[in-house]
Amino acid sequence: MISSDGGRRQPAAAAISDRYERARNRMVETLVDRGIRDEKVLDVMRRIPRHEFVPEPFTDKSYGDHALAIGAEQTISQPYMVAIMTSLCELTPESRVLEIGAGSGYQTAVAAALSKYVYGIERIAELAREAMNRLRKLKITNATIKCFDGTIGWSEHAPYDAILVAAGGPSVPEPLVKQLAVGGRLVVPVGTEKSQTLVRVTRTGSGIVEEEFGGCIFVKLIGRYGFDK
Repeated sequence: MISSDGGRRQPAAAAISDRYERARNRMVETLVDRGIRDEKVLDVMRRIPRHEFVPEPFTDKSYGDHALAIGAEQTISQPYMVAIMTSLCELTPESRVLEIGAGSGYQTAVAAALSKYVYGIERIAELAREAMNRLRKLKITNATIKCFDGTIGWSEHAPYDAILVAAGGPSVPEPLVKQLAVGGRLVVPVGTEKSQTLVRVTRTGSGIVEEEFGGCIFVKLIGRYGFDK
């Protein structure tokens, strides 16, 4: 397991005055133009240095509204998808979050700034190690990432108030639904390898409610309850 040091959460990233500050502001303006209205999410994404989560030679493209390669045939999601998925999770300072497909750690950082604790899973060990190094560098102490099959979840810390899946699978993984708390929300892309629909599953006292939020394209969700390699 790769985990952060213990202790109380610290700010995800204080407002940073650097050469990317203007680019961050433009990114947020684009998100607003595209319909993102969650001020808490917008504020966090305005502060977190996304370029720290993007490897060279793509650093200067960090704040464009598109996905970028991070190695191992994986990507960092475009800012719009990060924003809408985070908003759909409806995070609070008391939320316990499970993230599947932590990748470079950017979505982890965004969720950690809005919640009590984030448990991240990344199936590629090198990416998990690099993501934790970035979180430590930014002094984000309320997040842990381990290398494992994310489709079976992380039952040790269940139930979760929110589960966010940053990869597209053929169906909603049943183990993840079972690990939701009552009132909890699971946001996951569902569909084929080339095209998915963003789905939110909410566990209520009487069952499960599913909602759809438009088309999207993510890398494959690989694992026991996802696609084969």
